[in-house]
Amino acid sequence: IVTPRLAKPCPTNPRQRGFIGAAGCLENLKLLQILMNNTKKKHREFRVVFIDIAEAFDTISHEHILKGLKQKGLDEHII
Repeated sequence: IVTPRLAKPCPTNPRQRGFIGAAGCLENLKLLQILMNNTKKKHREFRVVFIDIAEAFDTISHEHILKGLKQKGLDEHII
């Protein structure tokens, strides 16, 4: 119920794979495999960086999150 109400004021990046109803891991692994194979065929360097923002919500105060949601114009009832 909450997700569709958050989608308009707080859109996610189309590349996001966490917390959405999609086969994110499989899709991302397949994309990585395609990129690696193409790079190998062209004898080019390939570098990958993985950023894990583990427990990101533990590092941001609830007050800051609430303020951000209010700034986005989210209905007080939803907040």
